[in-house]
Amino acid sequence: MLELKNGIDILAEIGEIHTLDEAKALFEVKCDRENVAKLSKITNEEALLKIANAISMADPDVVFVNTGSDADVQRVREMSLEKGEEQPLAMKDHTFHFDLAREQARIIDRTFYIVNEGEEVSVLAKKIPRDEAYEYVKTHMTGIAKGKTLLVGFFSRGPIGAQAAIPALEITTSTYVMRSANILYRHVYDRFDEEVQRAGLFFTNVHSEGPNRPEDLPNARVFMDRSWLTTFAMFCTYAGNTLLLKKGNHRFAVDLATYYRREQELSEHMFITGLTGPGGRKTFCAGAAPSGCGKTTTAMTGTDFVGDDLAQFWIAEDGTLRAINPEKGIFGIVKDVNRADDPYLMKALREEGAEVIWSNVLIDENKVPYWVGNGEEHPKKGFNFQGEWWEGKTDENGKPIPLSHPNSRCTVVSTSIGNYAEAAAEDPRGAEIKVITYSGRDSDTMPPVWVAKNPDHGVVIGASILSAATATEVGARGVRRQPWANEPFIPGPLADYMDAQFAFFNSDKLKSKPIMAGLNYFLTHEARGGEGNRLLGEKCDVKVWLGWLERRAHGDVDAIETPIGFIPKYKDLKELFAKIGKEYPKELYDKQFSFYVDNILARIDLQEEAYRKEENIPAKLFEVYREQRKGLEALKAKYGPIVSIEQLIEAAGSNN
Repeated sequence: MLELKNGIDILAEIGEIHTLDEAKALFEVKCDRENVAKLSKITNEEALLKIANAISMADPDVVFVNTGSDADVQRVREMSLEKGEEQPLAMKDHTFHFDLAREQARIIDRTFYIVNEGEEVSVLAKKIPRDEAYEYVKTHMTGIAKGKTLLVGFFSRGPIGAQAAIPALEITTSTYVMRSANILYRHVYDRFDEEVQRAGLFFTNVHSEGPNRPEDLPNARVFMDRSWLTTFAMFCTYAGNTLLLKKGNHRFAVDLATYYRREQELSEHMFITGLTGPGGRKTFCAGAAPSGCGKTTTAMTGTDFVGDDLAQFWIAEDGTLRAINPEKGIFGIVKDVNRADDPYLMKALREEGAEVIWSNVLIDENKVPYWVGNGEEHPKKGFNFQGEWWEGKTDENGKPIPLSHPNSRCTVVSTSIGNYAEAAAEDPRGAEIKVITYSGRDSDTMPPVWVAKNPDHGVVIGASILSAATATEVGARGVRRQPWANEPFIPGPLADYMDAQFAFFNSDKLKSKPIMAGLNYFLTHEARGGEGNRLLGEKCDVKVWLGWLERRAHGDVDAIETPIGFIPKYKDLKELFAKIGKEYPKELYDKQFSFYVDNILARIDLQEEAYRKEENIPAKLFEVYREQRKGLEALKAKYGPIVSIEQLIEAAGSNN
């Protein structure tokens, strides 16, 4: 069990500010009159001590308090350009930022949870004892802001007043980080004290890029103090390592849901989007997918987009499942974003009117950004995060260097996106979720869509996500298990998190249970008897898979029952494909939904073997795997290793 406020508070220990009077005296020394006045409007003593200790530890020359006012937001823009963390582009309100060449993603090899003696973390995570973390932070962050300005911001992770929204401090020397926070999060300065009282806590994030030199990168660390809800990041610039409001605080929210708000809340790595069904009804869907696996594209296919990355869930008093997006913008991967697949996002990125920060794309001589897979003619030369680039440029091993990094990003406020459902996104009551999906990057096993038989089977779909390693993590290789697509962000043992999932979705309080489904649009021709690794279908087909789930959630369509869940009937999919102007041959349906039983059994074996190495995994997981294996083996015994749709229908009929 995680214990909050256990062990020394590293920030307070290093900063040595222990009273409100000491904090106010420091503010008078480090802040000008205007910023002292801004801080005087915050009355929460714990927050003021956190800010004071961050100032004392980092020792900046100047402190700037960002209240979220128009003047403060504009000043942060100006500071970032003056400092050179961002540079202007040809289009109005567009800028670009380059991270260090060897820091293009989350530094998972240097990211640690700070733990107390005897405290367990996920077997998929790294940990560091509290005393060692204290020494490292003291050594490397003491005085790290000398000669710099330290910026302090007050933000809400979610619509202000929402049950699952949590206020947070972002304290950083990076103007780019504060600019990104201004775009991605809601300012809560004017109601900070009120929101802390409502939520019962707040998160604290302290970051400095230091001298921002390549030679400092080996010393870069991201530390997350679970007990004190405080993150530390140093010598890094990539937003996934520095904008700790995002994944750093998401980890804390996972902890709170697992240990302190069990059967009340969940904190998930999921998009939220609304679908328009028959008669114009709106149905909201949330879906998990590992970073780099099409989550943003999937979210954007909805008619009422709410968020592309994170979701906070709770069970409302009326028994419905509700969710909010902690963010109000996207920090999205732009690789393969194009007008055909992502028309709303492309309009925001390519037409004047949106404020956009680009990172690690190619900038041509006209100061226009380009990226791999944008469907446009590319320039022959330009510059990117590695310096000058030209077509045909190779690295030291002779490998061609792409014009942009696979993890290049755009940061843009969601109101700039045409299908953004602002009213739903800002509603503190949350969006009612009726569909939950789980997907990875699976080239050879699962069908495009299948619905769990019950909540236990739904939780197991989430627990069984696999994905190819993506460019979002430095040092990641090969195929990886990605439980719930939340694996990198689950601090405690997976057994605890899984138990919380079973408890939540089986709760008697949850009167209106969502359908839970698997999604997979990465099947290849090669995996189904053809040649090549081309997709068996297109990414945009996800509109149909989601459309079918929307109808299934309302009981409008029947399905074929199989050992792993319910799959669609051809006639329903054909009708939905016609609505998006596409033919859907029966031959393609047969390839996509026939069962390659040995592949599915191997997947179950892989997962079961891995989970049996962990302690206290809920027995329900293995019960579901056992049930599915029994059904699949029966199919194979009767029909062979490849089971056709007609045989699945026959088997379903004989089992009823």
